Amino acid sequence: MANAETQRRPRLFGKVAIVTGAGSRGDVIGNGQATAILFAREGAEVLLVDESEERVGRTLDAIESSGGSASAFIGDVTSAESCQSMVETAAQRYGRLDILHNNVGIGGGGNVVDVDPAVWDRVMEVNVKSMMLTSKYAIPTMAATGGGAIVNISSISAIRPRGLTAYTVSKGGVMALTQAMAIDHAADGIRVNCILPGPVYSSMVAPNMSAERREIRRSSSPLGAEGTPWDIGWAAVYLASDESKWVTGVCIPIDGGVTLVSPSR
Repeated sequence: MANAETQRRPRLFGKVAIVTGAGSRGDVIGNGQATAILFAREGAEVLLVDESEERVGRTLDAIESSGGSASAFIGDVTSAESCQSMVETAAQRYGRLDILHNNVGIGGGGNVVDVDPAVWDRVMEVNVKSMMLTSKYAIPTMAATGGGAIVNISSISAIRPRGLTAYTVSKGGVMALTQAMAIDHAADGIRVNCILPGPVYSSMVAPNMSAERREIRRSSSPLGAEGTPWDIGWAAVYLASDESKWVTGVCIPIDGGVTLVSPSR
C-alpha cells in the first residue's frame, strides 16, 4: 500500500473555485453538480452558486458528506450586482479565487422566423451575458493572486445545429467569448477554455427524455455509450488544474464522437 509520501496529491489542492449552476433539479445529477463534487473531491474549496437554495443544498450535502469543503451562494448570474457579490463572497470566505466554472444555461428552440424576440434575448442573457458578468468580476480577483482558470460550458449544438437556433447561436457565442477572453487576459495569467457537451443524460434534459429517446442518443455515439455529467466534470477538472497550464482558448467536444458522424446515424 502506498505511504503518505507516495499518495497522489489532489489535483486541485489549495485552489478556490466558483461553480455556477451547481444545483440539481432532482434525482438525476446535473453537469454543474457533478463538476462541483469532483472539484471538492480533488481538493478545491468550492463556492456553489445557484438561484435555488433547495437545488444547491443537494450538492452541498453531497460534498460535505464525503468530507469536502464547500458553501452555498444564492444568486442570479444575469445580475451584475449578484456576480460582484458572488466573487467578493468567495474571496472573503476562502481568501482567494483560482477557478471559475461557468455552467449556467437554458434551452431555446425554433428558427429565426418562429422565435419570440423576448425568448431570444433571454437565451442570450442567460447563456452568454452571464458568463461575461461572472468573468468581469472574477478576473481581477484571480489576477491579483497570480492568475487562474476559467471553464465555460458551451454545447455541440454550437458546431452542429439542429433546429434550436437561439440556443445554437448562444453557445457559439460562448465559444467566441472563451477565445476572446483567453487572448485578452493571458497576460494576467488567466487561462480560459470551453467544453462542448454532447448528448449527456443530466438533470436538465431528464424531464423530457423517454427511454426510447435515450436509446437513440446512446446508439448515435460511435462509442455506443450515453454520456453522463461525470464525463463533463472530469474534463473540467483537467482544464481547471495545473495539468493544463499550457492550454488556453481551446473548445473541447465531450461527446463520445457524435460530432464525427452523420446526424442521421
